[in-house]
Amino acid sequence: MTRDQALQQARYAALRAHDLATEAERLARHEDFRPKAPAFAAAGTVWANTAQAYAAIGAALPETAEEPTHG
Repeated sequence: MTRDQALQQARYAALRAHDLATEAERLARHEDFRPKAPAFAAAGTVWANTAQAYAAIGAALPETAEEPTHG
């Protein structure tokens, strides 16, 4: 895995975390769906933790070198 790949995975996981947190908030505001909110919040937490892990991996990897141009 390269640094860029790890950071791309971190961004993807962060977006998933955001989407699930938004859905959990929406569900929590509606009395009929409130019991489902904790499951969405928990799933969002897992994705947030995943984003942090990939970001840490990306930070630890060397910067991706540019491909030399021939010409």
